[in-house]
Amino acid sequence: MQPTFTLGIEEEYQTVDPVTRDLRSHIHTEMMEQGRMRLQEKVKAELHQAVVEVGTSVCNNIKTAKAEVKALRRDMIKLAKDNGLRLASAATHPFADWREQEITPDDRYKNIVEDMQLVARANLIFGLHVHVGVEDRETAIHLMNHARYFVPHILALSTNSPFWLGMNTGLKSYRCKVFDKFPRTNIPDYFPSWGEYENFIKLLIKTNCIDNAKKIWWDIRPHPFFNTLEFRVCDIPMRVDETIALAALIQATVAKLYKLYSANQGFRLYRRALLMENKWRAARYGLNGKMIDFGKQKEVPARDLVLEYLEFVDDVADELDSRDELNYIHEILEMGTGADRQLRVFQETGDLKKVVDYIIEETEVGIEAEATPARKVG
Repeated sequence: MQPTFTLGIEEEYQTVDPVTRDLRSHIHTEMMEQGRMRLQEKVKAELHQAVVEVGTSVCNNIKTAKAEVKALRRDMIKLAKDNGLRLASAATHPFADWREQEITPDDRYKNIVEDMQLVARANLIFGLHVHVGVEDRETAIHLMNHARYFVPHILALSTNSPFWLGMNTGLKSYRCKVFDKFPRTNIPDYFPSWGEYENFIKLLIKTNCIDNAKKIWWDIRPHPFFNTLEFRVCDIPMRVDETIALAALIQATVAKLYKLYSANQGFRLYRRALLMENKWRAARYGLNGKMIDFGKQKEVPARDLVLEYLEFVDDVADELDSRDELNYIHEILEMGTGADRQLRVFQETGDLKKVVDYIIEETEVGIEAEATPARKVG
């Protein structure tokens, strides 16, 4: 049975005080209550009270997903402003201190903090999750095995967290390094079959490592409750068009790998340890470093690999009607990722509050039907 390749997109935003530019908890305002009244299950709180997550419904194609993500972001920006806050889309806050952030009073989050202690409390990060509909579970596990190769490339394009606790970390995605303190994160191992994956999950549950498969926080995973492959590696980008481009690339990757799989032409499998070498490079350098082409056994500029990647998925772009959205990847290559742009603003101004202002401004770019002209930096 051919997968539907439906899409679901989740974005995690920061709620920021417009005066101090620091994170501010939204839970004591009416913001979440108002959000739930207007958006129902599409908006929810997260572990920290200064995080708000939105998620689309199941979208049949990237065009529908684009309209819904833009509408959700538009609604949340207005809701934040109505409550004296601003919405900021970056994967870490440039200077907020996690030790000063309040935890959402919810049993699930209370249990996570009890279980993981400081590791959970310090996890003040903001991501983008993309679900692609793959209904057959055996197919899903094989597609996950092959898609692991592209996880570092996708991360490199999304990098948007260069600062932590007021410091330039030297990494383009410091969010990765915060999150990998959690257990069961990063790129997964290869699983020969769905049955072997199920046995792995059952063993973890039986031995009280986890109580359900949602505690598997890999960069890519078969979702435990939905018939989707969920990509969790991305930093939340600043612009909505970046989110849509990444979602289109992820959908096209799954569709292309299925095309090969169904023709008995699987993509080459590599060891997790090798793939993690590329993930480190993606987190450290983003698009400005080199990654390893394991087939050729040599380093290649990340930007060149992204162009090769776009060629690889090109033959499914028209089938998915996603060519326009995929073309925005070229815009990211030209203007730099969110991390590159944050760093440019900081180099120009020396002021992290100005960086927050820029993030807030970029968060609002393109949310209307016609995109706002880009602000030039540098």
